[in-house]
Amino acid sequence: MPMSIAIEPTTACNLGCPECPSGLKKFTRPTGNLKKERFHQLLDELDRHLVNITFYFQGEPFINPNFLDLVKMAHERKIFTSTSTNAHFISAEVAEKTVASGLDQMIISIDGTTQEVYEKYRKGGSLEKVLEGSKQMVIAKQKLKSPTPKLIFQFLVVAPNEHQIEDAKALAEQMGMDEIRFKSAQLYDYENGNPLMPQNEDYSRYRLGADGKWKIKNKLLNQCWKMWHSCVVTWDGKVVPCCFDKDAQHPMGSANEGFKAAWRGEEYYQFRTQILSGRDQLDICKNCTEGTKVWMEA
Repeated sequence: MPMSIAIEPTTACNLGCPECPSGLKKFTRPTGNLKKERFHQLLDELDRHLVNITFYFQGEPFINPNFLDLVKMAHERKIFTSTSTNAHFISAEVAEKTVASGLDQMIISIDGTTQEVYEKYRKGGSLEKVLEGSKQMVIAKQKLKSPTPKLIFQFLVVAPNEHQIEDAKALAEQMGMDEIRFKSAQLYDYENGNPLMPQNEDYSRYRLGADGKWKIKNKLLNQCWKMWHSCVVTWDGKVVPCCFDKDAQHPMGSANEGFKAAWRGEEYYQFRTQILSGRDQLDICKNCTEGTKVWMEA
C-alpha cells in the first residue's frame, strides 16, 4: 500500500496559467470539489499506511470550502500534510484557521517579483494578494506560536521572469519565508522551442538536439519509484499513477469502490509492467523529469 498520496481538493482555479489544464479550463474530465465523506472513507482505508498527504493536484485548494477540514482530519491521524496555493484567498482569518488545522507545509507560488512580470505567467493574478496572503501566514504562525506550516516560496522559472531570481531570494528573506525553491517548467509544446523556455539551461527541462529539435533532458529509464509507493486520487475518486497524468487519462480504478482493489488491480499491474519494459512509450512519462532547486533555507 502507498506511503504517500496526493489528494485533489478541487479542479477549480481563479487563475489562467498557460501551461496548466486547470488554468486553461481545458479538462476533459468532470470538475468539482472533494467531499469530506469521500475523504473520510479513504482515510479509514489508508491511514495505517500513510506518512504523507499532499493536498494538491489540479486547481486552487482554498476554493474548496471544506479544504481545511480535510487537512485537520489527516493531521488528527498524525499524517504529514502539505499543500500548494496561489495565496489569493488567504485573509488574516483564513491564515489563523490554516495554522490551527495542523497543516505542516505550504508552498506559495510567486512567479515574479513585480506585477508586470508575475502576471505574464499567472494570468489574472495579483502579486499584491500573494504577498498579503504570505504576510498573513507569517503573522498567524507568530500569533499562535506555531512552527508550522513551513512556508515555501516556489518560483517557476520561465523566460519572462528568469532575470528576477536574485530579487526573489531577497523577497523571500524579507517576507520571512522558511525557504524558496526555483522550479523548472513543464512545457507541453517544446520540440520547436517555446517562448516560456528560459535561456539559462540550469532551469530548463529541455536541451537542443543535433536535429534542431528540443528534447527532454531525462533519460527516461525503465523505472519509477512512485509506482510502488505513491499515487494521486482525484476529487471524484479516480486513482491515477502520478501528478503528470493531469487529465486522469490513466485511471487505475476508483477509490470510492475500495482503494486496495485499485492499487492491487490488473490495470495497475499492467501499467507498472509497461513502466519496467518501455517507459518511453507512455505519454505521461515522456515529459517527466525532476526540476526543483533549493537555493535558500532560512
